[in-house]
Amino acid sequence: MAERASGLPALGIDEQSVFRSLHASYPDALLIVDRSGKIVLTNEAAETLLGYTSFELVGMSVDELVPDAIRSRHSSYREAYAQAPRARPMGTQMDLVAKRKDGSEVMVEIALSPLQGRGLPLVVAAIRDIGTYPRVKQALLRARYAETLAQVGRDAVDARDPQVLLDQAPAIAVATLDAAAVMVLLLNTDRQSFRVASCAGPLIGRIGDPPLEATGNTLGGFMLSHGKPVVIADWHSEHRLQSPQSWLDAGVVSTLLVPLFDRGRQIGVIEILSTSRSRFGDDEVRFIESLSSLLVANLQRAQSEEALNHAQRLESVGQLTGGIAHDFNNLLTVIQGNLQVLDEMPSHSDTQSQSLIGAATRAARRGAELTSQLLAFSRRQVLRPSEVDVSALLQSLSGMLHRTLDQRIQIEVSADDSAVVRADAGQLESALLNVAINGRDAMPDGGTLRFSSRTLADLPEAIRRDLDADAPADVPFVAISVQDTGTGMTEEVKERAFEPFFTTKSTGRGTGLGLSTVYGFAKQSKGTVAIDSLPGSGTTVTLYIPSALEQSPMTADAAETAGTIPVGLSVLLVEDDAEVRAVVTAFLSALGCRSNACSSAEDALMVLSGDTSFDVLLSDISLGAGLRGTELAAIAQRQVPQLAVLLMSGYSAELLEADSSSPASWELLRKPYTREELRNALARALTMGGAPDGGYPGP
Repeated sequence: MAERASGLPALGIDEQSVFRSLHASYPDALLIVDRSGKIVLTNEAAETLLGYTSFELVGMSVDELVPDAIRSRHSSYREAYAQAPRARPMGTQMDLVAKRKDGSEVMVEIALSPLQGRGLPLVVAAIRDIGTYPRVKQALLRARYAETLAQVGRDAVDARDPQVLLDQAPAIAVATLDAAAVMVLLLNTDRQSFRVASCAGPLIGRIGDPPLEATGNTLGGFMLSHGKPVVIADWHSEHRLQSPQSWLDAGVVSTLLVPLFDRGRQIGVIEILSTSRSRFGDDEVRFIESLSSLLVANLQRAQSEEALNHAQRLESVGQLTGGIAHDFNNLLTVIQGNLQVLDEMPSHSDTQSQSLIGAATRAARRGAELTSQLLAFSRRQVLRPSEVDVSALLQSLSGMLHRTLDQRIQIEVSADDSAVVRADAGQLESALLNVAINGRDAMPDGGTLRFSSRTLADLPEAIRRDLDADAPADVPFVAISVQDTGTGMTEEVKERAFEPFFTTKSTGRGTGLGLSTVYGFAKQSKGTVAIDSLPGSGTTVTLYIPSALEQSPMTADAAETAGTIPVGLSVLLVEDDAEVRAVVTAFLSALGCRSNACSSAEDALMVLSGDTSFDVLLSDISLGAGLRGTELAAIAQRQVPQLAVLLMSGYSAELLEADSSSPASWELLRKPYTREELRNALARALTMGGAPDGGYPGP
């Protein structure tokens, strides 16, 4: 068949010129290669793709354009192809890579067209950068994002300190997105402003401070109210927000804003700035959202680990304080008891002796208070309810705070003089002090701390619903409020305010147990506690405690005889500590009691089975390796049903356990105690009487 004649000469066009122009302007890189693999001709697109000039390419072996790792394989393939050349279109192989002059690699597709049929010992290689394909380019971009996120995830697992990933995140985003600047902003505890947690990018330093306000028509305020990613394609056509002038001056054109959420609560925002228009699409949004999720997860893990470590430390402290409390309180019992005996000796009635004894007594009392505080810290405290004059308590507390708080904080008291509650006075004061300290911290520049109390005939329905089932139903409550004029709380903070370990204070400034302890105390006192607060409007914390006026108060006669015990009362004392035993024996003697002291439960049972009768069993709960005091009391009451029981301990957890598992007729006494406290406890034990219906069955 005759070749079809070209129509170009008929048009007066030089065919060679057309072919040369076509070769030069062809969009794909063209390399014409001889049988030995040497390049004999190239075009401009090849120079652009491969980074070489045409002079450098001509005479070069095509093998040099192949990565080192596969060069020998490519040489073998080229030689085999030269033996049987054939046309190969693009798209038959996908994993082809070309090596540029700078050593970088590019994924390509290659079409081969042998010219032997045209009488030329050459092959035309057309090379196309597949990264220029829109779909391929998008797939490669997504793969890059996925690979980056996978690496960040691995780093997040290894990073124990969340600040490490927090510092790395902006640089990672800058490198991956080719961004001009990336900033991670975290919301401050006041939820009124942001702080820069970390940043990176070539424009950092030129864009000035970011818009940190979280309120009003600002980026921060908009993000808090919007709560979703925001893409600003071009600040020059943006109508929702106004760009900071420093950004425009630095050449920022587009911005991506992605919020950071922690358990549904926004805690910050990631800002990505670009000097290109419409730089951020759906893939970039998803990438930054995934990066923010990894970042928050790392922060959450660190917070959870810190909370766990905190809980473990508290548990260790609780075990430590509980473990030493018994021995420490035994020591304090000996010290206080002997000081009381010394104080009453005529030989120590002079002024100097009394002064020394008084100082030692106060020091011993402070030691007892310290032990009590440690036990309260570990939540092993036993409440000792009594009638508390709220007005007097608030006046005393305000006086103490006047001397200790910042002089810029004004303290006011507005108390109902008739308000009386039944609660543990020391724990109530501690709870109010906790709230007051929180109020002080919320007023770093000064303000007003206001204490108030009022008696309520009817509780608000919401407060009534929050009371436990054992709360008195027909008793007035006293509302004791502590109000500050500080920064206030958001709804999210209010909802978590009573959670153990939750705190909005900076690291090292708060344990997160203050309000949790207040809540526990109020509940244990058959009341509750509520918070009223708004950001910027201060906070009011109100304890609702049952009034003591309507709770069947003791008659005057009963109150007068509460601490009275009959002369000659027979007491069986069981205490394994010899010095404590001596002090208690002296106390009993001074109270006019007859006592028989034993060092173990086994000795006490032998004495009890003898001819001597006893009115009261006074026993420590911990008695060394033998029977415990609770077991001794159960056996003793089975033998002598009318025997009254008074148990004592320096370990509050023992008293809590005994209180929950023992008969109501058993009286409990916490060490250290004074002689008068022993007298009152003995009187209460006698009032309660022996075991009902033949005694406590015991173990």
